[in-house]
Amino acid sequence: MTKTVTEIEKIVTQLAKKINAPSYYLPTFSTPKGDATPNIEVDNSGLYNYVISERGNEYERRITSDLNDLLYWIFASVTFSMACDFELKNRVENRDFRRMMFAKQEELLGILDKNWEEKERKEHQSILVNSPFDDLAGLRATYCGELRAKGLSESEIDKLAYEKYPE
Repeated sequence: MTKTVTEIEKIVTQLAKKINAPSYYLPTFSTPKGDATPNIEVDNSGLYNYVISERGNEYERRITSDLNDLLYWIFASVTFSMACDFELKNRVENRDFRRMMFAKQEELLGILDKNWEEKERKEHQSILVNSPFDDLAGLRATYCGELRAKGLSESEIDKLAYEKYPE
């Protein structure tokens, strides 16, 4: 049976407490803020809608009949923001920030649901296929800036930076 928006909000609040999620990372329920905060709706067909809109423009709408899918979408977003905060406070120089961020997000989702953790792990693995970890990116970027300041061309900069800090 379809849950009401109020029932969903109670479930989300309970799950958020398990991971100490800040309330400002939680979605709104039936009343969008219009600032790209996800809003949760239940339509007349009983389908769950996860909607992102800003200044009257809708940018994303995901629709499902599965409450578990909706909750995953909500907490994938919440834990992503929390993982970003965690990584920023615990940054390790010369290490791809995504290593810590991905691990933290998976850990948080795992507290809520082991299947969500595994689903997110697969999402991260698919991202890494096209964009592998690059622990030297920060050093390379700093070096590129130094070379730019010396007036070198972009092709020279790339060549020198990747020679010094290979992928």
